[in-house]
Amino acid sequence: MQIKELHQAQINFFKSRTTIGIKYRVESLQRLKKIIEKREQDVYAALENDLGKCEFEAFLTEYNVIIAELKKFIYRTKKWSQPTKVSSSILNFPSKARRYPEPYGNVLIISPWNYPFQLALAPLIGAVAAGNTVVLKPSEFSTATSSLLKEIIEEAFDQEHVSVQLGDAQVAQELTALSWDYIFFTGSPGVGKKIYQEAAKHLTPVTLELGGKNPCVVHESAAIKVTAKRIVWAKFLNAGQTCIAPDYLLVHHSIKEQLVTEIKNQLQEFFGEDIKKSPDYPRIIRDAHFDLLLEMIAGESILTGGNHDKASLYIAPTLINEPSRDSKVMENEIFGPILPVISYTTEQELESWIESYEKPLGAYCFTGDSKFEDWFVQRFSFGGGVINDSIVQFINDRLPFGGVGNSGIGSYHGKHSFETFSHYKSVVHRGTWIDLPVKYAPYSNKLKWVKKLMSKL
Repeated sequence: MQIKELHQAQINFFKSRTTIGIKYRVESLQRLKKIIEKREQDVYAALENDLGKCEFEAFLTEYNVIIAELKKFIYRTKKWSQPTKVSSSILNFPSKARRYPEPYGNVLIISPWNYPFQLALAPLIGAVAAGNTVVLKPSEFSTATSSLLKEIIEEAFDQEHVSVQLGDAQVAQELTALSWDYIFFTGSPGVGKKIYQEAAKHLTPVTLELGGKNPCVVHESAAIKVTAKRIVWAKFLNAGQTCIAPDYLLVHHSIKEQLVTEIKNQLQEFFGEDIKKSPDYPRIIRDAHFDLLLEMIAGESILTGGNHDKASLYIAPTLINEPSRDSKVMENEIFGPILPVISYTTEQELESWIESYEKPLGAYCFTGDSKFEDWFVQRFSFGGGVINDSIVQFINDRLPFGGVGNSGIGSYHGKHSFETFSHYKSVVHRGTWIDLPVKYAPYSNKLKWVKKLMSKL
């Protein structure tokens, strides 16, 4: 089925109101869960093929995230689909007020390559649970996982309900040129802006999950060893190809040497003497991204790492010492296993560095000083963050996940995904057993009584 033909078929299917039924939605999710569980080992194989992920990392950051999401939605969709009561206004007496969730309709989801299984299916689950049809366009760079997604979706859904469209940027452009009821995009700010422009032509609402240069501040009061361990885990997970990974460290000058030494120790603890041989260290997605990362390293002072092998798309965990603000590595989001280490002395220096960039998707602060912690949270704007760890804000699906400004529009995860893909109709139900005459003309001397009434509210 061609793209335009498929688009029209999904429009027609939504108009049939089949997806409005809660039973239909839940059974669709149950079927998807059963098929994914059957294909578990295929998921791991695809992720190993695309990114060199070990099974543990693939389970923790991709497979289990989706299974947990499916379990929650299967259990909660019926409840979340019910209208919710809202306090009534006395001016509408007698009345009741309700908010009714309804699906937007036909949804387009464009997903990235860095967590190609999880970041494709997590929004899809929310869209299906809310009662929408979905076209999913996964990344052309994670070919094994994208092909597997197509197989899973085709087995789980009728294509008029949910479909996968494989292809490159040309396919994405063809899709975004169509009129959708909602578009959900995960990727770079540059591409996100293009998606937003296309959506604006049809006044289509969007969620844009983007990125940015996520700062990680290490205060002089931080616990050095646990700080180093948590930074190494968060930064070099998926070889640094994580939108919420720490992008650069701002370390108090008094502890910089200690922290760098401990980070080196932790790298050895994690991956051994020869990191390239570690089964737990992933690879870069493709040649073009590999070359871009090497350009960032070129000419910089390297504290550790820097070695690489293009044949296997391997770049060692690399610490860059005191890069300048106008250096290649500090221009844009790194999205790889390169971590600049910059010393600071005053809070004004932190402000200068952090606010020289657009608002980031994530921000992190390691400190034992509660006053500094409060200052950091209140002083800077960011999508989400963590004190004394990083990236783990993603784990708690009770926290909406999303950016602010250049790092994104909207949020999702758990119930927030259901809300993202639902329009909430506001409805007032008036009673007829009494009809107060105050609002009707002629108004004559009613104004003083209305003002008196309003002043009491």
